[in-house]
Amino acid sequence: MLATRERVLPTGRERTFGEDQIIVSKTDLQGRITYANDVFISVSGYEEAELLGAPHSLIRHPDMPRAVFKLLWDTLAQGREIFAYVNNLARDGANYWVLAHVTPSRDRSGRITGYHSNRRVPERRCVDAIAGIYTVLRDTERAHPDRQTGLAASYALLEETLASTGKSYEEWIWSL
Repeated sequence: MLATRERVLPTGRERTFGEDQIIVSKTDLQGRITYANDVFISVSGYEEAELLGAPHSLIRHPDMPRAVFKLLWDTLAQGREIFAYVNNLARDGANYWVLAHVTPSRDRSGRITGYHSNRRVPERRCVDAIAGIYTVLRDTERAHPDRQTGLAASYALLEETLASTGKSYEEWIWSL
């Protein structure tokens, strides 16, 4: 595990991975990585030892709106799965878009013990459609001097956007 989180700056270079490949990771309840498959290791540019025990937010791209992660975590906390488009940041500063499917992991009694995520290469037209909306959400967050106020404003905007379509987030992303 990384002793300290080094600051990775985005380079503006985008990478991708094979359409037949799946990035897989598992985390504990606090979002610390407990498993990373070879595709995750390769695409992210981190060594397995650096990933295991590290917060999954290690690969969070600074351009990703926090409102999307709030929606993701709120959905998981309700015990439900979620599909989401996510822009990640590799160790070398390259970004890579994924269509993530995140599910709660449960023990035999049904108690949530962690989370499991499979990520595939998204269709470019979907990334192009979501990127503009994500930029508006992110800019809304950054327009407020207080992070919590910015998150609340961005989340409200996301909810308004979804309400205007008459769809849930998941229905909306599948309609792109």
